[in-house]
Amino acid sequence: MELGIGIGWRPEIADEVEALAGIDWVEAVAENLCADHLPDSLVRLRERGVRVVPHGVALGLGGADRPDPVRLASLAARAELLGTPLVTEHIAFVRAGGPLTASPRLEAGHLLPVPRTRDALDVLCENVRIAQESLPVPLALENIAALITWPGEELTEGQFLAELVERTGVRLLIDVANLHTNHVNLGQDPAKALDELPVEAIAYVHVAGGVEKNGVWHDTHAHPVTAPVLDVLAELRSRVDPPGVLLERDDAFPPAGELAGELDAIRATLRRAAPPTRGPGAAPGVGSASASASASASASASASASASGEGPASGEGPGRAVRGGDRPPVAPAPAGARDRTAVAQAALLSALVAGTPAPEGFDHRRLRVQSRALAAKRADVVAKVAPELPEILGDGYRAAFLAYADGRPMSGGYRRDALDFAEHVLIAGGPADPAARRRLTYWWQDRAGAPPPRRGTRLIRAARAVLVGR
Repeated sequence: MELGIGIGWRPEIADEVEALAGIDWVEAVAENLCADHLPDSLVRLRERGVRVVPHGVALGLGGADRPDPVRLASLAARAELLGTPLVTEHIAFVRAGGPLTASPRLEAGHLLPVPRTRDALDVLCENVRIAQESLPVPLALENIAALITWPGEELTEGQFLAELVERTGVRLLIDVANLHTNHVNLGQDPAKALDELPVEAIAYVHVAGGVEKNGVWHDTHAHPVTAPVLDVLAELRSRVDPPGVLLERDDAFPPAGELAGELDAIRATLRRAAPPTRGPGAAPGVGSASASASASASASASASASASGEGPASGEGPGRAVRGGDRPPVAPAPAGARDRTAVAQAALLSALVAGTPAPEGFDHRRLRVQSRALAAKRADVVAKVAPELPEILGDGYRAAFLAYADGRPMSGGYRRDALDFAEHVLIAGGPADPAARRRLTYWWQDRAGAPPPRRGTRLIRAARAVLVGR
């Protein structure tokens, strides 16, 4: 399955993406799409034969719990709506706690690394097979960037991915920017990881920008792609001709000309890094001049098949990925593996978002960096889902939110977080400006469907907070 060259579709750059030349496919964040209709921009792209791949961020397949059937059904519905040849997710955990640990459920609001241990691998493999059984198309999983590493790991990243593929048949979405991030932050060699992982299992590749601050690389998706990231892409291309390569950008969107320039740099890197000779009859990949035409023709064929009621043949072509019936089910994770994984992940997440003591063996400085990064991301995302809050609070929004987030874990989604933050500000007697306080009160009341918290409520909740903190 040749995809070609693509770009991450975001509402903020929908017009620019439609206007870019040579785009064979796009990727959209699955959780940002409605299950019953598509944005007009995606409809127009699909009508032109441009594939749309849904990219999930909330399943948490690396978590200790089995995948949530509701989230799986939601992802499956979006795959059906898009007529996509595959769906993608991450090798990460995003929540912890709950029944397995008899503790409050905690949400990270971010992708956190899975310990590369046998227990975690057993749990991940079972979770992946559950997901494969529930999805109408093949699944590919992405390696993530990390600021921290787990103590006592038993496998390298390449070994971990290789065994995951061997046991489940899942495809891989290799993010070369994440490999670079882990090189800077954790000292992991990208070339060694590429040598160890099964490159023939790659479904496609992500390329993204970031920035280094105080010796830590932040995978921001809000900065231009750097030369070291393109060097990792070249390393990968020297080993395999990937079916697709996609440019990601999630914030601080540049003009269309800059996006086009980054795409040109990706194409040039693929051409330069391609081995000097190709076997007779080998099909061109994304690094060749004919990739765009090949992928567009394939996309048109896929669209025609979808319109006629025929889905993609999961057992055909180099992009083959294992689905439910292609292999015997993976055996359940061994007894105790989920419980041990649950305890470890809950302890780490609690330290990151609730201020509990750091688990033994972790780098305390890196944990502080990760904790600050999680709080900063919460502030940024809440500002996007509830733009009225930074508008009402002005320059004081970020400091107020970070103070609120300190020791207050996110227990629901970002919209719930926005309401809780606004309520916290009101209970504390803010904002100081009466007009801003009235606006915040009306905003909170309109969305919470309740009267604004008054003095009696504030006293009760303050007393409760004291008791809980003891």
